[in-house]
Amino acid sequence: MRILLADDDSGMQTLVSHIVREAGHEIIIAKDGDEAFALYERERPDLLIVDVMMPKLNGFELTTRLRERKATTPIILLTAKGDIVDKTTGFKAGADDYLVKPFIPQELQLRIEALLRRGTGGRKRGYLPDVLTFDGLEIEARKRRVIAHGTLTELTPKEFHLLYMMACNPGIVFTREQLIEDIWGPDYVGEITGITVLIHRIREKIEADPHNPRYIQTVWHVGYRFGD
Repeated sequence: MRILLADDDSGMQTLVSHIVREAGHEIIIAKDGDEAFALYERERPDLLIVDVMMPKLNGFELTTRLRERKATTPIILLTAKGDIVDKTTGFKAGADDYLVKPFIPQELQLRIEALLRRGTGGRKRGYLPDVLTFDGLEIEARKRRVIAHGTLTELTPKEFHLLYMMACNPGIVFTREQLIEDIWGPDYVGEITGITVLIHRIREKIEADPHNPRYIQTVWHVGYRFGD
């Protein structure tokens, strides 16, 4: 995996580089927010580690700008500040995790691996489209609206999340375990049949023939894929 570190402190660059490489990942380093944004555009890393206090574009501003551009790549914010106000600002900007300096190297490594696990399974990283259009189906991310066969269709948040995520990756097969972790998180302890029920509800709402689905297809003994 490729990880982008945005931090102007040479000591932190050395520490994080060591942690990332020891875990078997590649690291790209930016010294300020502007450089980080440009590197993200060019390299499309799998994860960002961003210092809050940076020149030109701080960590909050960089995170906000990326999320405004529909970037879904996980972002860990690093800061010497532990104030809850700063944490709130970071999460509202779109950060996925927040780590206060100084930190134990193993803690950063564990957080990196947790976020990378959440992003595996074939999901494309980078900018996701606002509108997805297929024959008979239109999905609008910003408005969270689905039009199936010309009819506006109401989906619950989890139903919409699952449909949109799969539609962004047509043809990619997702296991039930991957879908469960994506929808409910890694700590989910319910029955695996929960994802089957969710798929069934979506099919009832968007498929012309739910028993012969065109969009969300079953891959027997593996999981599901969005028909391409």
